Amino acid sequence: MDTLENLRSKTEGAKDLKSVVSAMKAMAASNIVQYETAVSSLADYFHTIALGIIAYFKAEKIAAINEQTTTKNKAEEVICAIVFGTDQGLVAQFNDSMANFVSSSLKALPGKKEIWAVGERVQLLLSDEGFNTSKLYPVPNDINAVTPLVTALLGKSQEHQQKEAVTSFYIFHNQPKPGSGYTPIMQRFLPLDEKWKNSLQEIQWPTKLSPQIAGGVKPTLVALINGYLFASLYKASVESLASENASRLGAMQRAEKNITDLLEDLGKKYHRLRQSSIDEELFDVVSGFEALNKHAKK
Repeated sequence: MDTLENLRSKTEGAKDLKSVVSAMKAMAASNIVQYETAVSSLADYFHTIALGIIAYFKAEKIAAINEQTTTKNKAEEVICAIVFGTDQGLVAQFNDSMANFVSSSLKALPGKKEIWAVGERVQLLLSDEGFNTSKLYPVPNDINAVTPLVTALLGKSQEHQQKEAVTSFYIFHNQPKPGSGYTPIMQRFLPLDEKWKNSLQEIQWPTKLSPQIAGGVKPTLVALINGYLFASLYKASVESLASENASRLGAMQRAEKNITDLLEDLGKKYHRLRQSSIDEELFDVVSGFEALNKHAKK
């Protein structure tokens, strides 16, 4: 049975927990801002890179991309999935939903599957699903740690493609939804084929003037392609981090509401018990007074 002292102790504990939750909520909100700012800034850079590649196609009059033929059949092809997860806590179903999405998406594709995981927790979940994880990368803990991760992923992916160890690469990450929440998405990363070229050319050239390439043609194309691939991986990483903090913010908001409700309930219990204690004390005083009056009358 609750006592006044017990209820005071529970109330103090709940208040301390609410302070921690409020601090974590503020931290998550602050982190979201920096990652969303990075995504917004990257959008302009990405658009510029895309226009540069379109300009190259127009200037060089490239109508189609000649795709390399391979002697491998569909069952022998190797698909590598670069999966962004998190190793931080209080993110609800962040890793679980991503692992389920990756599993269902890859099972629909023919060929052998290989996982490059960013985050140990999502790697363990995918291992439980029967996927082979050949590479494991740490999750960036701030915006400055994203570039080294992306550089490492880009270098390894290009190296494997040149050796023809991997047929195609896909990126899996959570993307923030407008307002709140996030959704898992999948995008083709490599190779850059005719389908990629057609999707890129959906972007309209901003003027009626034909573009011209300044400097060497091949170095320009290499620089543009590297910029495009880097921006694609960087965008996936920061969107995943923004989604992680959005998930944590949502969890903290729910926790804060639950703690507020708990404090309100504890407050009501405390006041009821306190009032009951006062009533008992008054009853004892009245009973004692009446007993004394009866004794005096005798």
